[in-house]
Amino acid sequence: MKAIICNAFGAPEDLRFADCPSPGVGAGQVRIRVHAAGVNFPDTLIIQGKYQFRPPFPFSPGAEVAGTVDAVGEGVAHVKPGDRVLGTGIFGGYAEEMVVDASACFPIPDTMPFETAAGFLLTYGTSHHALKQRATLQPGETVLVLGAAGGVGLAAVELAKAMGARVIAAASTDEKLALTREYGADGLINYTAQDLREAVKALTGGKGVDVIYDPVGGDLAEPAFRSIGWGGRYLVVGFAGGDIPSLPLNLPLLKGAAIVGVFWGQFTRLEPEVHQANVAELLAWAAEGRLKPHISEVFPLARAAEALRVVMERKAKGKVVLKVA
Repeated sequence: MKAIICNAFGAPEDLRFADCPSPGVGAGQVRIRVHAAGVNFPDTLIIQGKYQFRPPFPFSPGAEVAGTVDAVGEGVAHVKPGDRVLGTGIFGGYAEEMVVDASACFPIPDTMPFETAAGFLLTYGTSHHALKQRATLQPGETVLVLGAAGGVGLAAVELAKAMGARVIAAASTDEKLALTREYGADGLINYTAQDLREAVKALTGGKGVDVIYDPVGGDLAEPAFRSIGWGGRYLVVGFAGGDIPSLPLNLPLLKGAAIVGVFWGQFTRLEPEVHQANVAELLAWAAEGRLKPHISEVFPLARAAEALRVVMERKAKGKVVLKVA
């Protein structure tokens, strides 16, 4: 099969498009013939050796795919060869075939295109878990979403609205903010042109926000946290801005606020029943047309380096996807 191969940690341009053996299928596993693969920020970290987990060389990056079931291992009964599915793992997705654990393989609605399905679960799964389990978001609360036009950010905007919240979207350009408006954002902040704290204060009448969804980190973290209201929850989702911020601990004390970590991958492993229920809810909402993932760019598999660059340089709006077959 054809695959994008990482032989040593480095830049996207160091990856190779090559032939490699098809992966075997063990008990409790599913091999997917990949039609499309999602491109995510953790993919950019794993090829540089900056992710929490380092696969043995050689490996193919890519944590989520969509396609048809090619083969199933012993004990797998919920899917069969030929079924349309999405699947997730830590790596292996930038290839014509990927093997995933059966628990991480889900049938997709007939109406969901493969490109959409390939860019669905990591972003919506992360944001749904963050807002539902970690923030315990309530209808009528106000959510500030940083990096609101990126993959997880745009999903957070859409999901927070679906859960009855008021959403303030913050992004780096007016073009990105226009997209968040289409997905339900009530207030908009261009943090390259506006003072984040003053803008939040104006949009909330000085009250501050109940929940902050932060996949960016860096210099935005402290002014965002200073904009939180009493009893607020600050969701630490990631560090797309590059730097891991340090917050003065007197701030959560003075605000009666909580700093809450969001590690979706670990959640799926340690709380599988809750994860399964979350996925069922998300796929049902997608089938009903309540969720409409935004795929901004589709690259052929051989151009994976270009796709990774778009994500690394924070140029993506919504999701970037690789078309495999």
